[in-house]
Amino acid sequence: MAIDRIPRIILLVETSHEFGRELLRGIARYSRLHGPWTFYREPSGLSGKFPKLLNNDADGIIVRGDAINPEEIRSLGLPAVLLPRTGDHVPGFCCVKVDSLSVGIMGAIHLLERGFQHFAFCGFSDMPWSQKRRDGFRQKLNEHGITPNVYEQQESVSVHSWSREQKDIAEWLNSLPKPVGIMACTDYRGQHVLEGCKVAGLHVPEDVAVVGVLNDDIICDLCDPPLSSIALNIEKSGYEAAALLDQLMTGQVVHEQDIIIQPVYVVVRRSTDIFAIEDSIVSKALHYMRQHVRQPIQVSDVVSAVGLSRRALEQRFQRAIGRSVLSEIRRLRVELIAQLLVETNSTVTQIAQSLNFTSEKHIARAFRQEKGISPLMYRKKYGR
Repeated sequence: MAIDRIPRIILLVETSHEFGRELLRGIARYSRLHGPWTFYREPSGLSGKFPKLLNNDADGIIVRGDAINPEEIRSLGLPAVLLPRTGDHVPGFCCVKVDSLSVGIMGAIHLLERGFQHFAFCGFSDMPWSQKRRDGFRQKLNEHGITPNVYEQQESVSVHSWSREQKDIAEWLNSLPKPVGIMACTDYRGQHVLEGCKVAGLHVPEDVAVVGVLNDDIICDLCDPPLSSIALNIEKSGYEAAALLDQLMTGQVVHEQDIIIQPVYVVVRRSTDIFAIEDSIVSKALHYMRQHVRQPIQVSDVVSAVGLSRRALEQRFQRAIGRSVLSEIRRLRVELIAQLLVETNSTVTQIAQSLNFTSEKHIARAFRQEKGISPLMYRKKYGR
């Protein structure tokens, strides 16, 4: 690559989904900080466009999808970073992949924390990344002696025969024991489940609670009720993909590397805003904790809110969710800290002040106890 001109980068990343848009935001941020770069963007794929791309005198390429044969990409002779939709590594390339197994585990944990006893997964039978999310979901539940129900259809069938599949999903939902917590492999699939609930006459989240994946604000807010979703650190991975391409373009020796997109936290909306716990006192206590999560509440505050002795509340808490009242308060506070570390530019000191922690050391100690790493390391790992 010549050093006396601005690098030209081909981007083949579709933008109809939040995944692609977040990747592009990360790439753009890298270009602003370390470029500038100029971009040729062709969202519809490489097929039939090789002459046009070659005539662009490009210096590098970032490609998402599996429709393009890796050998065709290799024939361009350009430094390349691939984002395979299957989630598998492509030999001979640096790739960006989603840790779909961990995504499934996080979905299971979220629904377990909501107190559900019955679980199900809705995905696609012909998508490896969906199967990995299903496997992670199942793996976590198996640890608790639970085997989830699974509904899977080919993605192509669900797109082209939606009226038929909508009835199939409704029948499946009616067959499940209630209340049930369901993880969908994507937000779009979560929308399918919610629409199936309407056909089946089921209430969300009272009968069926649903969590999706990707946290696509538009899709989640269009759902009725709004869909809870697992957020991924996609923008950060887009930034890292651009940095990796930059190394390749400047001739640095880069062995095949995989940038791993991780699940970060669950954005709770109405579709899982419920505690499926038979013990009404414990449910009331959990609601109180969530309502006051920004305040430095103590166990005594929760005891007063539910009108029960501390000993009795602790016993019922352990039976219902397997944790103490104090540990649940700490967990909720740390989850909020984690969200603020990823979503905002606030310093740890500012976050500590906003959540009424006595000091930055106090917030760091609580965070490390729960997450196993410091707040700054967490932001570096998952933040933008």
